Amino acid sequence: MKRIGVISDTHGTFDDALKLFLKDVDEIWHAGDIGNIETANAIASFKPLRAVYGNIDNSSVRYNYEEFAYFTCEDVSVLMTHIGGYPRHYAPKAVAKIQSCRPKIFIAGHSHILKVIYDKVYDLLHINPGAAGCYGFHSVRTAIRFTIDGDKISDMEIGHWDRDKKSAW
Repeated sequence: MKRIGVISDTHGTFDDALKLFLKDVDEIWHAGDIGNIETANAIASFKPLRAVYGNIDNSSVRYNYEEFAYFTCEDVSVLMTHIGGYPRHYAPKAVAKIQSCRPKIFIAGHSHILKVIYDKVYDLLHINPGAAGCYGFHSVRTAIRFTIDGDKISDMEIGHWDRDKKSAW
């Protein structure tokens, strides 16, 4: 059994509010727009990190992380990217990867809009954790955590904070 924290679009922010929300997870998965390699390193020193780069990430982040990550957690296959879209509106590269990998969870960021949608067409759970950082058009920062036990996904929770106050959830 593993507790997973999913974040995206931190844009250089990894503060106490995020640390408090993620303190009990076993791994953090970051769906891109990390902001800089220092932020990635701060997250990785806090908890084990799986990440992909986003469109604002520079060469040092892109050197260390791929555009797509495909991996297995417990008995659940996961595909993660930054610009992936959502069910019936996937980006072309994402569709190709989904069709070839057949993940049970597909994670994308970029939109700054939290979405959790079951995709019947590809039989997967689509997760966009929204934006955990303080940069962008969003007024609420968000993150997600859940449990994977074997092939079961459960106990999903959403953390949310006012963007300007950085208050705890």
